[in-house]
Amino acid sequence: MKRSYNFGYYLSEGFHSIFTHGLMSFAAVFMIVACLIIMGSFSLVALNLEQELGKLEQDNQFLAFVDETYTREQALALKSQIETIPNVTAVTFESKETAQQNYAAKYASDANADLYSELPPQVFRDRYAIHMEDLSRIQETVDAVEAVEGIQGHQAAPEVAEGFVLVRNVSAGVAAILIVLLLFISVFIIYNTIRLGTFSRREEIAIMKMCGATNGFVRGPFIFEGMILGLMGAVLAFFCQWGIYELITRAIDTGETFQLLSVVPFQEIWLKVLGVFAGTGLIVGTGGSVMAIRKFLQV
Repeated sequence: MKRSYNFGYYLSEGFHSIFTHGLMSFAAVFMIVACLIIMGSFSLVALNLEQELGKLEQDNQFLAFVDETYTREQALALKSQIETIPNVTAVTFESKETAQQNYAAKYASDANADLYSELPPQVFRDRYAIHMEDLSRIQETVDAVEAVEGIQGHQAAPEVAEGFVLVRNVSAGVAAILIVLLLFISVFIIYNTIRLGTFSRREEIAIMKMCGATNGFVRGPFIFEGMILGLMGAVLAFFCQWGIYELITRAIDTGETFQLLSVVPFQEIWLKVLGVFAGTGLIVGTGGSVMAIRKFLQV
């Protein structure tokens, strides 16, 4: 019964303090919402870029062309050398004839499909399709493949892959910096909100301590106040983030500029986002409360 009484007392006192410090409480919740939305936005950008990068790493390949003077046997002999190059995971040989067939099939729906199908195999070259493990090392891998004797020329787009890696890394870095900065600001505001309440009740706290109240009993309402502020901010931030994410997703789906991009549906990640937001809100709220009440317990 004592635990039930304490819980109800802490909860009611926590809500009472929130409404007593209306403006400061609003500022604390607003900062938590802003912090979580910015943190969540950059994190979701990094998540989607990571997905796109994963697709590129899985599907992307570059072509290495064999010297035209090489015979079929000499061209096939190059495979073992290319497979030993670091970062190469798979090597597939493609003959001139196969390249011609693939080219004609690719443009089968084109108006000039007959022209493509009539191109002789001599127009094409034997080649290797090379898959990589780490897309960020594409330029290094291309250079190593071209250094193999018998390879002349390649078809690759390292700038696209490196662009994805750069944007992903920048997003992750900016997110980390903003998370630390905004969490610090949020804790500071909650700290001052709780501290204002403890200062106005310092005499009451002193009397409770002299009457034998434990630190935990005195600290409880203020910690609950911080936890409530943190959870309120987390819930509001979650729904705002959901709305923002859906608006951006629709813009990408309907726009022509980003047709090649695919966005992770929010329905697949909402539970994780809610969990991270709620956990962060609780940590920020509890941390600010503990810091604020500590001084006033020293009676």
